[in-house]
Amino acid sequence: MYIPAHHKEDRVDVLHAAIRSAGPATLVSMTADGLFASHAPLMLDPDPAPYGTLIGHLARANPHVRIANPSVQTLVIFHGPDGYITPSYYAAKQEHGKVVPTWNYVAIHAYGTLEVFDDPARLLEVVTRLTVNHEAPRTEPWAVSDAPGDFIQGMLRGIVGIALPITRLEGKVKMSQNRPAADQAGVVDGLRRDGQDDLADAVLQAVAPVS
Repeated sequence: MYIPAHHKEDRVDVLHAAIRSAGPATLVSMTADGLFASHAPLMLDPDPAPYGTLIGHLARANPHVRIANPSVQTLVIFHGPDGYITPSYYAAKQEHGKVVPTWNYVAIHAYGTLEVFDDPARLLEVVTRLTVNHEAPRTEPWAVSDAPGDFIQGMLRGIVGIALPITRLEGKVKMSQNRPAADQAGVVDGLRRDGQDDLADAVLQAVAPVS
């Protein structure tokens, strides 16, 4: 991934936090017929250090794990906050007008060799942990144990587990770091006026001095 120096994020704790807050990941593997992609929610275990392991599952009918070339690493892509940045946010628009639109975004690329497993006990642990993670914010969270055991066992037969120990981790945080302070402030104010508080917070965090 192309990462200019002012957009590079290589702090592992920051990248891990972004992965844990991201939505479904995109897995891209090389096959004999070219690239093949799948989309799935993944969770991150911190071991082995320093980058950890991504864990999840795919439908057993998905050919991804059968056709992926094991000699070529799989790329897993996570996306963070993103949004369009209008030139109207910039103080520079009023000063000289030499401004153009852009897109702010966070992207994380993780690389590693894809491992596959179908042990029922391990699969049950994976789907239980994923469920706990995503149900946690709900007032009355649903649990895997709420469904009949034989039904869950049947569902487990329809999936395969995947694990990807991360060997390389790249982060790109493009959040107006290359703009003057007045333009950065204008971006934050403009995004808040437009109801994009999450993106405004991401800009603030990116341009704040590192203590």
